[in-house]
Amino acid sequence: MSLEISWVVDKHKVVNTSSRALLMAVLLLTYEEDLWTEIAKFLDGRSLVMLASTSKWFHRIIMEDIIWKHACLRDLQVPDPGKVAFKWINLYAAAFNGCHSYKFRQQDKHIDWMRIGAFSFDSQNALLTENLIPPLKVLKEKTTEKMLESNGCCVVRNVKSGIWIADLQLVRCPVCDLNTCDGTMQVLDARHIELFLSEGYQDGSWDYELLGSHNEKKQANGASAGIFDIKHLKDRSTSAVLDLKSWVGKPNDWQPKAMITSYAVAVNTNLQENEGLHVKFHVMKSGKNGEIVSIRMSEQLQ
Repeated sequence: MSLEISWVVDKHKVVNTSSRALLMAVLLLTYEEDLWTEIAKFLDGRSLVMLASTSKWFHRIIMEDIIWKHACLRDLQVPDPGKVAFKWINLYAAAFNGCHSYKFRQQDKHIDWMRIGAFSFDSQNALLTENLIPPLKVLKEKTTEKMLESNGCCVVRNVKSGIWIADLQLVRCPVCDLNTCDGTMQVLDARHIELFLSEGYQDGSWDYELLGSHNEKKQANGASAGIFDIKHLKDRSTSAVLDLKSWVGKPNDWQPKAMITSYAVAVNTNLQENEGLHVKFHVMKSGKNGEIVSIRMSEQLQ
């Protein structure tokens, strides 16, 4: 090997070193495990998979659960939920592989969708509402069904805490039981990040159950829906969701809009002239008396 002289500035001292020494330094750097673990934290999922395929050494490093945990929390922009039931690489795939709930069931009813993002449940109590006008009120004296009938909102308990993924779905109205409608409906579709990996969901033993519905029999300017962690109703970030002027479309904008923060998600679609809305609230539980692992709020024109 040639002995060309290279100059390296080391603080205030200038030293000369051979290309052989530089090569040895690069080789040592290449297999410095702690360093590559840190570098991997800046790579997206696709880049991590590509790097893991280059050698057995990199595959071992990249498959460390801590790396995929970091990538998942970073890309979803959510806090650490603590203990999870599955490997983080599988959770990452479930969040970013392009799947949504209608890919598993009722595919013939599905028209289109968009990913809103991720949020968290810090507590196990959620407020579901079609009314995004502040202040949000938690009514305790009524049953869930009565709350929905009269106010279009309800509190659900025993929600599985942790990371949740939110999508906006457009589906055909025959998915519901109103035979008079042959159009489309909007669905705010939220699920726990572990749902698609759970055996009960995969084998079909978990299904959605109807909590109740609300009929608005007058002109509705927009179809709105929101899911909030009750523990964080007074957070500044929640106030941002209720600041409709900052994110809802202008009156002649018919495209759906969404807003998501750390502990809340909401959607709104401006509507043309109509005779009101029919809103349904569904939840899925992890077994008969299990935690709520998915929430759907569907809205269709009367």
